[in-house]
Amino acid sequence: MKDISAPGLGGVNGAAFGVNIWEQVVGEAENGKLDPKSEDFCGFKALGFSSQAVSCLPFVWQNGAMSALPTLRDKYDHSGNNGQAWQINTFGVAVGSSENTIPDSTCPGLPSSPQVYEFKPVVWYKPFFWAKPVVEELETVSGDPDGVAFAINDRGQVVGASGTCGPFNSINQINLVPTHAVLWQKGRPIDLGNLGGDGYFNGIFATGLNNLGQVVGVSDTTGDASFHGFLWQDGHISDLEPLPGDFYSYATAISDKGQVTGLSLDANFNLRAVFWENGKPAELNALVPADTTLDLQTACSINREGQITGIALAKGTANEYHAYLATPIISDEDSSSATAGVEGANKGNAKTLQQRRFGWLASQRSRTE
Repeated sequence: MKDISAPGLGGVNGAAFGVNIWEQVVGEAENGKLDPKSEDFCGFKALGFSSQAVSCLPFVWQNGAMSALPTLRDKYDHSGNNGQAWQINTFGVAVGSSENTIPDSTCPGLPSSPQVYEFKPVVWYKPFFWAKPVVEELETVSGDPDGVAFAINDRGQVVGASGTCGPFNSINQINLVPTHAVLWQKGRPIDLGNLGGDGYFNGIFATGLNNLGQVVGVSDTTGDASFHGFLWQDGHISDLEPLPGDFYSYATAISDKGQVTGLSLDANFNLRAVFWENGKPAELNALVPADTTLDLQTACSINREGQITGIALAKGTANEYHAYLATPIISDEDSSSATAGVEGANKGNAKTLQQRRFGWLASQRSRTE
């Protein structure tokens, strides 16, 4: 594990959200300067990491150094005070959000919700290899004043959300009330629709996509104040239902093989890591031997090899959380099933704790060979 935050951008707090195969990392970092409007754009004050509202900038880290990415500028050459970078593709194109200098009339204006300015979905790229990155605003839908771009694939397609200003959401890490899931193709927005809700309970937003243009996300559903993950492809949105007995689901990522990761929640919001294939959910914990010491709670990402990362809780504890990597392994070519190695990393001391094998989905074998 490598600390990339020193010296950072001059502030104390930061977070990394995305990395590509060239070890270019993007995220958000405080710059050490009090925000001129006392905004808490990146939520470090709301989360208890800072006692004051400090401006927070999008960054790219590469070759051992962190650099701030530009924010949107107005006609007077004034730039926005805050921004976030969420993901970067193989070609070094990053996406995220940036404030502009226009006061946002939809912001609640409460002490607990101090956002002042509009923030827009953006993409950062270098017009030439040797040039500095430039920022480009992406259009929102339905006249929404605010938006965020969460993910980009290697074809340049971008997904995210647009909506209105709201209180900082500690789960999504944004100040957005997302009412539209959006796909941007060649810079033009496409509203992906929804599962019947209006977005004001949990939201409607796209979280990830693959290089085939398949998109996953989360949508409020009709009438019952619940939310489900969704899969969008070829203009059609379909429900990724939770595990039996649960009420909510949340899709986080999709591989180039169409395999989807996420989580399923019961009525009390207890979490279980989920893997969807062909639209059907499977609980990852159901594939783990009884003697494993980890309870897999979320599945956050998946690559083309079927490797899954997420967060797990150590069994018998209330708050000992670990990061894990689950790697499908073909143990016998003639076997009708596969196995996967699981490595857990302690959040506190960053040491590798264990390696476990567990039975994988039989269908996973043919997809990983």
